[in-house]
Amino acid sequence: MSLLTNITNLLKEPPPSHVFELSEAGIAYARPAGSEFETGFAPFEPGTLVISPIEDNVRRADLVASQIASIAPVQDPRKRRPASLILPDYAARVTVLDFDAFPAKPDEQLALIRFRLKKTLPFDIDSAALSYFVQPSAASDAPHRAEVVAVSVAFEIVARYEALFRAAAFHPGEITTSALAALPMFHGEGPAVIAKIAGRVLSVMALVGGSLKLFRCVEMEEATEEDVLRILQPTFAYMEDELDAPSAGLVLCGFPRGALANWRSSEILNGRFGTPGPFNSGLIGYLEGARN
Repeated sequence: MSLLTNITNLLKEPPPSHVFELSEAGIAYARPAGSEFETGFAPFEPGTLVISPIEDNVRRADLVASQIASIAPVQDPRKRRPASLILPDYAARVTVLDFDAFPAKPDEQLALIRFRLKKTLPFDIDSAALSYFVQPSAASDAPHRAEVVAVSVAFEIVARYEALFRAAAFHPGEITTSALAALPMFHGEGPAVIAKIAGRVLSVMALVGGSLKLFRCVEMEEATEEDVLRILQPTFAYMEDELDAPSAGLVLCGFPRGALANWRSSEILNGRFGTPGPFNSGLIGYLEGARN
């Protein structure tokens, strides 16, 4: 799937020595262990991170720094270790855009995407990091039509996350979001809805033929089954009415087994590195993608 191998990064550089996924609950990590990676989880005290797309997420930088130091102590402060950071979904925005005509020059593409996003985001797109991927098109009758996945996050938010790891002698050369990082675990080609839970945040992705058609990220007051089903219903209606995909399957990520038992048939997203929980889905998916 081209989407799954191309949209996982906002900024990509050489392979990392460490991978970190951040959430309000703590840091999921993968660190070197011989020729393999050792994975684990370091919890936060409540209130250490408060995830938001518009406000500073890092409320207790000292506690975050302490956990990073315990996971990966600095051996030589003069040497920067390459790291990948996986941010919480709710800290960023993922948008699928359709264009009847899309320019060929990257600078013109970027300007057009920023224009389309300008009134739809809760933060200023001109003060945000932006990455995008043009999905492959199967329509031969519309050669200039384009479907673009755009990922944006406010500079001030991503800079605070980066600063924590730079202070720990890391170079965070690759930054992505949890749901996008989890996608390599999905190997289906048929229409599907992936529902990913992380605390009180539900991320919903609609895929058809390996392309992302819809992305929603919703913060719930309580992550009850009733709340989740209420959010899923419009997505399945969209799949049937707009995408002609009434048989879309439901794939759960981060949910406990037996969740949504009253819903029609569903499956649990799994990877070669295990079944992801609510706060390490991106990490498990990232490792899956790195091995492909």
